[in-house]
Amino acid sequence: MIARSTDKPLTSSRRHDKYDRLVAAAQALPPLKVAVAHPCDAASLGAAVEAAELGLIEPVLVGPRAKIESGLQALHKAAGSFRIVDAPHSHAAASAAVDLVKSGEVEAVMKGSLHTDELMSAVVRREGGLRTARRISHCFVMDVPGHEGPLIITDAAINIAPTLEDKVHIVQNAIDLAHALRIDPVRVAILSAMETVNPKAPSTIEAAALCKMTDRGQITGAIVDGPLALDNAIDLGAARIKNIQSPVAGLANVLVVPDLEAGNLLAKSLTFLADADAAGIVLGARVPIILTSRADSTITRLASCAVASLVAEAQRSRLAMPEV
Repeated sequence: MIARSTDKPLTSSRRHDKYDRLVAAAQALPPLKVAVAHPCDAASLGAAVEAAELGLIEPVLVGPRAKIESGLQALHKAAGSFRIVDAPHSHAAASAAVDLVKSGEVEAVMKGSLHTDELMSAVVRREGGLRTARRISHCFVMDVPGHEGPLIITDAAINIAPTLEDKVHIVQNAIDLAHALRIDPVRVAILSAMETVNPKAPSTIEAAALCKMTDRGQITGAIVDGPLALDNAIDLGAARIKNIQSPVAGLANVLVVPDLEAGNLLAKSLTFLADADAAGIVLGARVPIILTSRADSTITRLASCAVASLVAEAQRSRLAMPEV
């Protein structure tokens, strides 16, 4: 996860039009039923409460009852206002949150004050977890000042060194997310350090393969091109200078990175050098998983909840569609 330095203000006077639009779209939907795993600090519990007050989520607070009730009291909220599922510790809270999904009582899971790997271990366990046929992957939905529209970056948090097969799922998960966020058209750039296929750079070979797989219908719902370097993926001027003829170059709204290290560096560079915000979501499980950091700004936490709500609505719509 991306955490801002505690020496850096967590709020900013700049506008967040992209996130504001996501929140407004989610507020038009019924509140998303969310199991909040181990919300035992002020940041995670406060985020759940605020999202509930804005009508984004209907939280089920999962963790030690006494700690949660004490936290609600500190926020001047009545404990009876929220459903609490008692769980003695963080591991138990993660398992209980997953069980609430399996019983159909909630439609999403939200990370509280436990480690990401604790939560994800419960989500991905082979027996009793929330796996699907899809590879689980992470997306940052980034609000970058000066950049038109939200920018999706994947995968910067889950898959360390994804194979080509993994990347097919990573790309499709990101495309489905973009559609849930009502991005149209979806333009996916498969990033590398260069924009030409080079046998010495495996990421360029995989980029070319992903593009051909899109041509053959193995990846659907977007215009996909690569390899593209970052500059000519998001900047039309850079693409023109290099004479790159592509419907994606300079216009990408989804960036697929070669590996986790590249994605993490890219997202953190935007966060710390460009004052961007990063809402986090995990896809490919039975329900969306909301990943937030204790140091996230309020608007980022709310945007993460809004993204999950829109994803869940898109999943419901797909399930409701008659088979052809």
